[in-house]
Amino acid sequence: MSQPPARRDIHRTIDAVWRMESARVIAGLVRIVRDVGLAEELAQDALVAALEKWPETGVPDNPGAWLMTTARNRAIDRLRHLKLREQKHVQVAYELEQLQEEAERRDDHLLDDPVGDDLLRLMFIACHPVLPPESRVALTLRLLGGLETGEIARAFLASEPTVAQRIVRAKRTLAEANVPFEIPRREELPERLSAVLGVVYLVFNEGYAASSGDDWVRPALCEEALRLGRVLAGLMPQEAEVHGLVALMEIQASRLHARTGPDGEPVLLLDQDRSRWDRLLIGRGLAALERAQRLGGALGPYALQAAIAACHARAVTAGDTDWVRIVALYDALAQLSPSPVVELNRAVAVSMAFGPEAALERVDALRGEPKLAGYHLLPSVRGDLLFKLGRRAEAQTEFERAAAMTGNARERKLLLDRAAQCVA
Repeated sequence: MSQPPARRDIHRTIDAVWRMESARVIAGLVRIVRDVGLAEELAQDALVAALEKWPETGVPDNPGAWLMTTARNRAIDRLRHLKLREQKHVQVAYELEQLQEEAERRDDHLLDDPVGDDLLRLMFIACHPVLPPESRVALTLRLLGGLETGEIARAFLASEPTVAQRIVRAKRTLAEANVPFEIPRREELPERLSAVLGVVYLVFNEGYAASSGDDWVRPALCEEALRLGRVLAGLMPQEAEVHGLVALMEIQASRLHARTGPDGEPVLLLDQDRSRWDRLLIGRGLAALERAQRLGGALGPYALQAAIAACHARAVTAGDTDWVRIVALYDALAQLSPSPVVELNRAVAVSMAFGPEAALERVDALRGEPKLAGYHLLPSVRGDLLFKLGRRAEAQTEFERAAAMTGNARERKLLLDRAAQCVA
């Protein structure tokens, strides 16, 4: 039997509220109960209560505060019933009761936690170095994105049991490591913040250029990463690299609609219809880049990549692109964050600025790089350079090699089509 329309509308509202408020509720609870798993369980209890009560009573004026109050009350009841004797639990129960009494004295229903600090702490916990990268991603999307396990699994084309295991293990690892619920000390902040930014950008990149599956892009993942980045920028407004990352994601996201054709086929950067680029996102990205530069972060790794993206965004046509400036920016990025991938991207820019022959020499120097042994873009770039130089048989071999390496079906077809053009 289908639900009545009114009840369906309430459930849609509850789902939207949960997406917006769950991270804040969980963050506030973690500060109190000092356990990520327990905090999420209590928040889920509050969600169940909302599903039971709101269809009858209506959505409260401040749904986030309602969820927080309900979850906090469940925490008090649970700790009372457990009758735990350890001093730390007695202290937690006491603190909960104090918070409850304070809220009742003020006679309001507002969240009385320092929400910004709590969200920031939760980000650093979910991206803690004690967790492997794939667990950081899953836990971040679960706790801060409000995504269900199945949604995360579908987004990354992993099995639901695998993702569920990662999340469970991550919570257990955090508990066993007794990870403190705090913002890292000043001397630890750069490394820890780098880990948080890396997770957010990893989520974005998987949406922008899916590593596997049948879709070339997954916009929902880009949107989720952008949301997390914007939240982080609001919580850490003086951190230049946070704004640098947001700038990079905003500008790259502006091209999403132009990255695919009518049938979902990939459209490469130089072939894109630039009238389909989102000018609002470009404007936001350029403003974020300016903030990063104003804060002294012009030479941060994300700000440099955002500056490269800005060169493309400012070019009315592909022919207007300032490739010489892009090469210079890649030179700076290579000095700051040397890596084979940066060198490969710099070679592409060199090709556009100074010709394919100059770039091929750089690409050939990377062929023995172990970190690029299974990286499909190395033979793809090399194939493109060889094609431009008229060495079509060699180009065909490279495109076919790249097609065999990629896990994305759309990209594989694109590369095989390029290989076919070599003998046309």
